[in-house]
Amino acid sequence: MRLFSFEKLKVWQKSRNLAIMIYKITKVFPDDEKFGLISQMRRCAISISSNIAEGTGRHTAKDKARFTEIAYGSALELLNQTIVSNDLEFLTNENYELIRTELTEITAMLNALRKSQLA
Repeated sequence: MRLFSFEKLKVWQKSRNLAIMIYKITKVFPDDEKFGLISQMRRCAISISSNIAEGTGRHTAKDKARFTEIAYGSALELLNQTIVSNDLEFLTNENYELIRTELTEITAMLNALRKSQLA
């Protein structure tokens, strides 16, 4: 089976794993958050890896970098929602730290990817 170029990117692999983690962690959120934080966090998490993938299909460096920027924005949005979820005590401290650590690494990798796309 042929691998697409985005599947080889470490940042996409980490983002994909983060999305899976977010889906699992948000399963224990209160039911009344189904259309609130659960939905928002899951959409942001999926958006990171999806935009990385979509960007690799673009032809110009500027277009590729734009999708990387969108992925970065989704990562920051997810960080905000993680902070709020922690404030509301929907997250354990362990999960909060785990998500923050992953997002810190992913955003650094996205910055590096964007710089390389524009070089």
